[in-house]
Amino acid sequence: MSQVRSISLFCIAFFFLVVFTHLGHCQVLEPPAASPMPPMNDGTTIDQGIAYVLMLVALLVTYLVH
Repeated sequence: MSQVRSISLFCIAFFFLVVFTHLGHCQVLEPPAASPMPPMNDGTTIDQGIAYVLMLVALLVTYLVH
């Protein structure tokens, strides 16, 4: 049981480390220049990120319950 807890703690810590280091790169210090092209992100990237997070949470819950 101790090994399961240490593995799950490592996975959770790794997940938060990845998420928070990625969020640090998202900050824009200067406003972007106006471009004639529309933005390339239509929300599918955000939806896909949320889906990956939910799948990871479901996997962790399933692993811990089992």
